[in-house]
Amino acid sequence: MRIISGEARGRKLFTPGQSNSIRPTTDRAREALFSIIGTRVVSARVLDLYAGTGALGLEALSRGARQAVFVDKHHKALELIKKNCALCVQNIATEPEKRAIIIKHDLRRSINLNFPDSIQENAFDLIFLDPPYEQGLAHATLDALDTSQLLASNSLVIAEECSGQKLPDSFTRLILSDQRRYGDTGFWFYTVKMEL
Repeated sequence: MRIISGEARGRKLFTPGQSNSIRPTTDRAREALFSIIGTRVVSARVLDLYAGTGALGLEALSRGARQAVFVDKHHKALELIKKNCALCVQNIATEPEKRAIIIKHDLRRSINLNFPDSIQENAFDLIFLDPPYEQGLAHATLDALDTSQLLASNSLVIAEECSGQKLPDSFTRLILSDQRRYGDTGFWFYTVKMEL
């Protein structure tokens, strides 16, 4: 696994090895995902839920996001994120401690995050969620995000799930705008409905 593009391009990331609890998004799928997002990542505030290795948020930072918040509950994942941030963020950021923020939180319990003082805003421009496949967590997390203060009017939410699964076309505020499949990996792209 490596950072594909941007300031940290080519940096090899620490990976979980044979861990069953962490399943990183492949380089190929990540490259396709960021090709779709394009310049939307520049200056974005990014939330990486079920962050695993932190590859999605770090790719965003490398490509010009202004801040990434990584959330996971597993000790091994949090250690990997710390190592990968140390490897990548120091080279792409002034004030790296403000650019990459790691939060330990069990998203299965709630979406309500305890933000540190360094986070002034609660809303995010890009939100990635990559929970364990086929456990209903993508749907549950999207449902919780839909009514949370984490969404801005221009938020793009990208849910990753096993490509054979079905996620809703819409929620109260979120509406499915695109869907892509790359082998076993599926991406669902949600935008916030325009208010009338």
